[in-house]
Amino acid sequence: MKFVELTGKTLVSIINEDEMDPEELQKIGVADDSVVRINEQGDIELRRKEGWDVIGGLIGDYQSRIHKHTGMDWA
Repeated sequence: MKFVELTGKTLVSIINEDEMDPEELQKIGVADDSVVRINEQGDIELRRKEGWDVIGGLIGDYQSRIHKHTGMDWA
């Protein structure tokens, strides 16, 4: 499966109001310097000490939002 990795801070700038609330992300452990990744289906995973944890998903035109904010392609 391919992903784009980004920081928690970048994730907050990408999400739309109807996807996730920044306060929700903070409550589940996403900080500015957290490592997160998004797969091609829009699933968001947070890197925790013991592995990756699915924490939500993106909807809509998330592919172009991710590319616009990160400049990265799926790898």
